[in-house]
Amino acid sequence: MLFRSFSHNSLNGSIPASMAELKKLEILKLEFNNLSGEIPQELGRLDNLLAVNISHNQLIGRLPAGGVFQSLDQSSLQGNLGLCTPLVAEPCKLNVPKPLVLDPYTYINGNNDDDDVPAVANPAVSMRHRRFFSVSSIVAISAALVIVLGVVVVTLLNISARRRIGLLENALGSICSSSTRSTGPAAGRMVVFGPRSSLRSEDLVGGAEALLTKATELGRGVFGTVYRASIGGGGTIAVKKLLTANIVRYHDDFDREVRILGKVMHPNLVQLKGYYWTPQLQLLISDYFPAGSLHARLHERTEAIPPLSWADRFKIALGTAKGIAHLHQSFRPPIVHYNLKPTNILLDEKCEPKISDFGLVRLLQKLDKHMISSRFQSATGYMAPELACRSLRVNEKCDIYGFGVLILELVTGKKPVEYGEDDVVILIDHVKVLVEQGSAVDCVDSTMGEFPEEEVLPVLKLGLVCTSQIPSSRPSMAEVVQILQVIKAPL
Repeated sequence: MLFRSFSHNSLNGSIPASMAELKKLEILKLEFNNLSGEIPQELGRLDNLLAVNISHNQLIGRLPAGGVFQSLDQSSLQGNLGLCTPLVAEPCKLNVPKPLVLDPYTYINGNNDDDDVPAVANPAVSMRHRRFFSVSSIVAISAALVIVLGVVVVTLLNISARRRIGLLENALGSICSSSTRSTGPAAGRMVVFGPRSSLRSEDLVGGAEALLTKATELGRGVFGTVYRASIGGGGTIAVKKLLTANIVRYHDDFDREVRILGKVMHPNLVQLKGYYWTPQLQLLISDYFPAGSLHARLHERTEAIPPLSWADRFKIALGTAKGIAHLHQSFRPPIVHYNLKPTNILLDEKCEPKISDFGLVRLLQKLDKHMISSRFQSATGYMAPELACRSLRVNEKCDIYGFGVLILELVTGKKPVEYGEDDVVILIDHVKVLVEQGSAVDCVDSTMGEFPEEEVLPVLKLGLVCTSQIPSSRPSMAEVVQILQVIKAPL
């Protein structure tokens, strides 16, 4: 047993302790149910368990002492009734039996000689005692009702006030927006992000058109063309000339979305340095990485460039997962890449991955038929299957699927779809058959030399889990990072 997903199934009751008998279980997903009670301590003895998600249930009590449970992150535990761990905000709750409390007025002096027959010492005292508790109970209940009623009234007043303020802000925003859009800048505008940026407005003193005239084209994609350009001081930058047909029309909208992308900072993400805007020309400016893309290293390598070792490939997989997890977790709403593939994974001189082109879908007015067709043609094999049969709804699970294909490509050295003379080989199906036959080693790229099977085989299985046809069965990117870290450094 490799993978069990019971998420979003409205399950109730407690987690059965018999689940600990699934000795080969590696991934357990129980999030978004109504499970209650404590987590069976027996699950901590599952040595093969790599990832668990029990978030958004009604669970209480301590986590199992062993196994992967001591290394779970907040996203795998949050939203429960009372788990005993510092990672969640909910107070700890335990199933502790209540102590037995005896009525001190039942027996005279705490002892009775008549064979445990109760005797009333003073009926008046007993009646006063009972009446005292009855009155105090009524007072407490009344006070609680008054407090609850007050909280409800204050909450309703706050909601009403916020609604009025929101309507006023929207009205003012519409007035300001229409005024700004009607008088937007017609001339070129250069915007540089951050006071510490190595890029300066003076570097483009000759104009964006002059810069592109001297630039070297590196490649074309769905969103535009990428160039390598030289700037003042001997520096080199990467410039992406966006396709204007489908980009937001107004400068304010463009500026707002690009500034959000400019705030993204992570070691495995290409940092946006600035942008240039006119109604006819939009450029995004970022660092240039001379080592090229992962696609070039895997499929366009010359004899002068050595093949990627297993250590480098694992570093690329883990770094890419960390970068995407940052986009998904650190922003609300999450930034979805939507076009994750090796051509958008750039490498530095140490083979650290740098993800480019993230969040560009935010700049689109809408996804028309031409854009959808172009997108699927340029990313054959990397797009999640649900996008072909549903209304185009961008979500994090699309990135998980693309990442799964990417790590299968890293391990095998093969493209997701390869056309032969008589047949077409789909990488996911090819790997799945070999794993089921116990011959997974046969699909490993022979050019990378020696490799540890105890790391390569779990990575292949992780790639298959990420490419599940059911989006809810795919792990989150935070869980993927956790699994990769466990593979590299077992518990």
